[in-house]
Amino acid sequence: MSGEVPRRDSGTARPGRVSRIPRGPRPEAVPVLVGRACALVGVLDIAAGVFPRFRHSRMHAIAEVLPGALGPFAAALSLSTGVLLLLLAHGLKRGKRRAWRAAVALLPAGAVAQFTYRHSLLGVLISLALLAPLLRHRDQFNALPDPRSRWRALANFVLMSAGSLLLGLLVVSVHGERIVGDPSLADRITHVIYGLFGFEGPVAYQGNTSWTVAVSLGALGLLTAVTTIYLAFRPEHPAARLTEEDEARLRVLLEKHGRRDSLGHFALRRDKAVVFSPSGKAAVTYRVVSGVMLASGDPIGDVEAWPGAIERFMDEARAHSWTPAVMGCSETGGEVWTRETGLDALELGDEAVVDVADFSLAGRAMRNVRQMVKRIERAGYETRVRRVRDLGEAELERIRQAADDWRGTDTERGFSMALGRVGDPADGDCLIATAHKQDDHPGPYGDLKAILHFVPWGTDGVSLDLMRRDRSADPGMNELLIVAALQAAPKLGIARVSLNFAMFRAALARGEKIGAGPVLRAWRGLLVFLSRWFQIESLYRFNAKFRPRWEPRFVVYRASADLPRIGFAAMQAEGFVTLALPLPRVLRRRRRAVHRPCAHGTAERGVRAA
Repeated sequence: MSGEVPRRDSGTARPGRVSRIPRGPRPEAVPVLVGRACALVGVLDIAAGVFPRFRHSRMHAIAEVLPGALGPFAAALSLSTGVLLLLLAHGLKRGKRRAWRAAVALLPAGAVAQFTYRHSLLGVLISLALLAPLLRHRDQFNALPDPRSRWRALANFVLMSAGSLLLGLLVVSVHGERIVGDPSLADRITHVIYGLFGFEGPVAYQGNTSWTVAVSLGALGLLTAVTTIYLAFRPEHPAARLTEEDEARLRVLLEKHGRRDSLGHFALRRDKAVVFSPSGKAAVTYRVVSGVMLASGDPIGDVEAWPGAIERFMDEARAHSWTPAVMGCSETGGEVWTRETGLDALELGDEAVVDVADFSLAGRAMRNVRQMVKRIERAGYETRVRRVRDLGEAELERIRQAADDWRGTDTERGFSMALGRVGDPADGDCLIATAHKQDDHPGPYGDLKAILHFVPWGTDGVSLDLMRRDRSADPGMNELLIVAALQAAPKLGIARVSLNFAMFRAALARGEKIGAGPVLRAWRGLLVFLSRWFQIESLYRFNAKFRPRWEPRFVVYRASADLPRIGFAAMQAEGFVTLALPLPRVLRRRRRAVHRPCAHGTAERGVRAA
């Protein structure tokens, strides 16, 4: 009937109400969650191994049937398992396959140790509860190993020794009611050190507590030794380096497209790795530092092929669970990176570029530079600006040695705007400006007093690579040589000269102007304060002397939380922070570089060979 109203089916869900089934975390978030849970379980295992068991536990009646000798060994096993789980937590967060395998083996061992020593059913359940998502989401833990060297063995020994000493002191002191007498702190530390080596120390205990403490300390010492020996004698997995074939391909791309980016030639650093686009018309060079995959500048090659190279770069980062980042790319490069990857970009600073046709020492703005140059010239200095290919091998060798000795630090600084070598036969187009002065007491390098090295920027430009000078030379050597290079540029066919990169230049420039707000002034004040240790304000002031045009440069990153880590990795790459202890120069041994291509490079060569 037309007048009837149809009944609503009670089994039909009402529109707008969607029943939601509870789901677990996103698969890609599992490694981070599991890593944090692993660290928590590690802390619980350490606590279970350090603190005495509770005699009032409900499980104590069951545990009484277990052999009494298992207690000390269970305490040592729980303590060792907890330390190892803490060490594995970071690898699990990054989805490392080896960390997953080790955690799967350690979690049941920790559960058995907790049950045997502490008789804690809760600790057993927590460990087994973490084992379940590890097994269920095992496909999320497939990241390849990081580059490694034997320096990690030294770092492991130092950190594990310090941690074992602190944990051992806690183990010795936590059984306070069973200690005979009142040993001093020095006696307790001595007891820990002896115990780490398997010897009995000066602290005595009542009952079998001495046996428990001795086994726990011995386990910590053994764990320190075993992990250090493993890291020292395992095969090295060196970072990828440019092969001769890779370098030749990059030079071909630079010949065609090198004019686009002033940082392009720095891609030829031989301590960088490279990924090419599928067409081979573009490439991205990078270095891995502390788990961060650092690219520098724009991709090399045809802009149309950049997305393919960027995709290969991101694939490599995902395969190893590295944090992707780009330092010092241009505005165009930043737009392509963010569009193709979904990453974010942040202005990092400005590059100073001087157009040779517009440069002149005339005018009030250049008065200070003009007066400094005239004063140095009157002091008897002369300059020479030449291509590397025009210098003899003997003079090149003298310049190389001087640049090395005048460096001032054992670490060669530079990554994004440094080539890392001087006078290589393959770099014949590089430019060298030198300052000379006849002296009554010549140094080891004769009349050579200062060096500036420039790399090609296309066919009509150069980029400043390094500035070195004799410490006994007069101030102003760098200004003298930059002016000399700019004045000689037209004869050498050079129209553009890129000088140093000035970090946070905009903040420094705007923060000192009238009307700057309190936040901007405070930010500038912080930068000026940090300039005591890092060349922030001084580089900006130095570059500004030559009245350049400023080209913004950007850092590309995945998430804001990654910025501190990226910044620290960039400081390591640039040589401002080093985690390795350098050997004395007399003990150093030159080793042949191991050239290992990245995974994509190996695959491509295999395809061509087939």
